Amino acid sequence: MNPAEDYILKQPEPYKSILLELQVLMEHTVPTVELKYKYRIPFYYYKGKPFCYLNASHKKKFVDIGIVKGGEITVHAEHLVTKDRKKMASLRYEQLQDINHDIFFDVIKEAASFY
Repeated sequence: MNPAEDYILKQPEPYKSILLELQVLMEHTVPTVELKYKYRIPFYYYKGKPFCYLNASHKKKFVDIGIVKGGEITVHAEHLVTKDRKKMASLRYEQLQDINHDIFFDVIKEAASFY
């Protein structure tokens, strides 16, 4: 098992379920992404370049999928959190039911189109 998968599996609930769902969705949406362990969190690379990361924030009680070129995304921008970041944007989830598959697919597909 690689360290990124280990990170996901060792998370307490609800973070573990959210991370596993996001992993499945990501790998279904962009099948050629490569999951690595960088900066002590799971980090997806696309076409050899940093694409997005998964982070469980226990302190703030959400899972963050931070998209490297998220600042360029125009679709569903109202669902993206930029918070003082110019290039990065995130989709954040507090519980599994918060994940809207259509929004996720649209955002990730647009992000992948920048590569």
